[in-house]
Parts: sequence; structure tokens; C-alpha cells
Amino acid sequence: MVAQFGTTADGEPVQRIEIAGGGLSAAIITWGAAIQDLRLEGHGPSVVLGFPDFQTYLDYPRYFGAIVGRFANRIANGRFEIDGKTYQADTDFLGKHTLHGGSRGYALRNWQIEDHGPDFVRLSYLSPDGEMGFPGNLRAVCTYRIEGNGRLSVELEAITDAPTLCNLSQHSYFNLDDGGASSVIDHQLRMAADAYLPVDDEMIPTGEVAGVAGNRFDFREMRPIRNAADNGAHAFYDHNFCLSQDKQALRPVATLRGARSGVTMDIASTEPGLQFYDGVAIPENLPGLDGITYQKHTALCLEPQLWPDAPNRPDFASALLRPGETYRNVIDYRFSVAT
Repeated sequence: MVAQFGTTADGEPVQRIEIAGGGLSAAIITWGAAIQDLRLEGHGPSVVLGFPDFQTYLDYPRYFGAIVGRFANRIANGRFEIDGKTYQADTDFLGKHTLHGGSRGYALRNWQIEDHGPDFVRLSYLSPDGEMGFPGNLRAVCTYRIEGNGRLSVELEAITDAPTLCNLSQHSYFNLDDGGASSVIDHQLRMAADAYLPVDDEMIPTGEVAGVAGNRFDFREMRPIRNAADNGAHAFYDHNFCLSQDKQALRPVATLRGARSGVTMDIASTEPGLQFYDGVAIPENLPGLDGITYQKHTALCLEPQLWPDAPNRPDFASALLRPGETYRNVIDYRFSVAT
């Protein structure tokens, strides 16, 4: 089912598309190609944070459920070089760096519905040459498909007519207990990462690839997000976890489990990195779905992507996309509830 969800400042309709099957039901909006609502049979609340009206997405542009790009995560100083030419992207983070494609990245654009059916929707966005400082006309396509056994598949593809950067990701905020009514820091998390990227005071990778063994970044075995090594205190997380050096065939990369609900989410990805963000900057008293008021730490993000600042780090997997090539990022979320 497709229905109007709102209207942009330019008068474009923002559509809401409902899809269902295999024990899941989802609502996708064209604004940011975002997952607005996602529910698992046998578990009442939404497992993602979302808003009941379009205006709240405009008032709180924090990428809730959206596809982020043209480059997900951060580019130091917003500058990068392609074939000997230096480009300056929009600097929307600290007035100095580029975050998630700039101040009007893909999460703040109205995508177009290409096709849809009872269990899938395909959306596209054509980013013109020079938008947010990135070269080339880039056409991005996002396909959401619900399959059997509680599985939501997200397929991101893109092509360009000039050499450019491309690094897209899905930016949902997850709470597997109660739809965002309480904190997620007691959720259990496992990630298949032996290393992570330390960052400086401005959240830019230092260039070091550090091991997780023996420190608070070790999620190789299932454990609470709350850091037991700090006597139960919670330490801040907004870091890339290194799954591999380069893109891979689709493989399991992480498992998240609610603290009380018995709901589990398994993530499979093709990407070399997984950005784990603990929701510390979720605005206080944010009006959400089902009348729930969101607060900081009431959800977390697990964003499969290339490593941050890759355009300035030749030892990181490249984000360069050339004409004739197809960018592809596949993410599978598989949900289950203990009986």
C-alpha cells in the first residue's frame, strides 16, 4: 500500500509504502529512502525508531532509518583527490568535516519509487554533478525486500558518469526491547571484528588499525554494550569496527539481542566495516512511534559500510567508483524472537 506521508518544501509528495511477509512488516518513506517502522510477528513494538509524521523528520534530521551518502560517515576536512584533482565537499560536521554526504546528503532527499509489490519496494535518487561538492552524476538505487524467516534484505547499487566517491549505508536506530522506551546499553552485542579504528577528538580516524583484544572494543563474543570492565559504567561508542580489508561475499558480521524481549537480530553484510553508534546524541524527549518519547541511548546503529575517511587513506578499501562500474552493498537483517 502506498499513501502520502507529507510534502517537501518544494511541493513534492513524500510517500509511505507498506510491505510485509515472512513474519515482518515494514513501512518505507521516500524521504531518505528511510525505514519508518519495522515490526516482527510475536513482538509488539517497532524494532526501529521512527516518527509518526513527516515534520518530525524535518525537525530532527539525524538520519533516522535513512540511506546515507554519497559518502557514509566522515571525510576529514571534506577534501579528497581523484585522478590528481582535489575536491571540496560540504563540511557539515563541526563546520570542518563532511558527515554522511553533507548537509543535504541522501538522507535529506526525496527518493523516487521505481517499483513495488506486497513484499518489496525499489527507490532511486539521481544526485547531480557537483551536489554537496561530489563530482559526477550518480544514480543510486535502494531495494528493500522482505523474505522468509524474519529477513529484511537491503540492496544498494549505484552508477556514475564520472569518477566519484560512493559509500552508502543504512542508518536505522534499533531497540529490540520496547520500541525505544528504555535504554539499549544492556542489549547484548557480538561483532566479527578483530580490530577497530581509533579516532581523534573530532571523530576522524587517526590512521591506526587497533586490535580489540583486552579492551572495551572487544565484541567478538556476545556481551552487554555496557562496559563491564568499567564497573558497569557505559563508555561512548561511535567507531568503525574492521570486519575485513575489502568487500566480501555476503557473510554474517554481527548479532544484537534485546536485554529482556528475547528478540535477536543477525546482520549479514558485504562491507569491510561496521560503524557502531550507541545513540548518545538522540535528542531528549523526542516524540516517536506509538506515543513513545525517545531519549539518548534508547537505540543504537550498526551501519555496514566502507571505512571512514577512506578517500584520504590509501591503505583503506577504496571508495572510488568509475563509469562502467556498479557499486553494490548488500545488507541482510534477520529477526527472531525466543518462544
